Amino acid sequence: MLNLCQSFRPLGSVLLLAVAARAFTLSSFEPTASLQSSLRATGNSDAESSDQSGAVSRREMSSILAGVAVLPFMGAGNANAFANKISDKYDDRPKRRGPQPKDLGVATRKDMIGEEYTGLKNCGPAPNCFCSTDDAEDDPDHVIPAWLWPEGYDQEAAFKELEAVVNEYSPGQGGIDGGGFAIQKSDPAKGYLYAQFEALKNGYVDDLEFAVVSGMGDRAVQLRSSSRVGYLDYGVNAKRVNYIAKALKAKGWNAPGVDFKTHPDYASQNNVA
Repeated sequence: MLNLCQSFRPLGSVLLLAVAARAFTLSSFEPTASLQSSLRATGNSDAESSDQSGAVSRREMSSILAGVAVLPFMGAGNANAFANKISDKYDDRPKRRGPQPKDLGVATRKDMIGEEYTGLKNCGPAPNCFCSTDDAEDDPDHVIPAWLWPEGYDQEAAFKELEAVVNEYSPGQGGIDGGGFAIQKSDPAKGYLYAQFEALKNGYVDDLEFAVVSGMGDRAVQLRSSSRVGYLDYGVNAKRVNYIAKALKAKGWNAPGVDFKTHPDYASQNNVA
């Protein structure tokens, strides 16, 4: 689980900066050399003029303060980074990991017409998620088939094998998940596994769940793979699901994965058709 304390570490700096800003007249604020360089890097014409005049305008200072104010929600460069990431090249970039959803796991939920059902968190409208417990009639763009473990396995054996396969996942495969991954929770006895995957450059974190849901089929493993941030995923969730599905098929599982022929809208919007 992401360390919330680390995520909000910049908040103290924001408060101190706000207090300091009250003590100075913005029109007479003298930027440091590094700040002048940062302003030039934005390509903003106001930044260029302030560099020559030696003073920061009120408009510039407002932009600076606004940028600092969102830091608690961005995360530090490599705070909470996964150990198996493929490179340190982008560690200096702010990471947009997004908050972990509060309603993951198997729970009682409501479909589009308000009827209750038991399943994983539904996807919502964005084409950046797949879930096997969504209703095929209500949400055909996001629903995918559940996976079946081989005959002769019991639930605990199936989820131990599933855990081993996920742990063998290759960060960077298909150009995705270069920031690494980690299983956050695994409970084979209860039939549940939860893992997080991170993009290398911007630190987007996606959530992947596998679960047994009572009444949804013998030997069936329900799954959900979803992005936290943004609208499109450019095929990331499909690539991840299909990579793991392929590994499980080699072990005798019935794991269909994502078929772009049955998800043409997802493929088209994410330019992966």
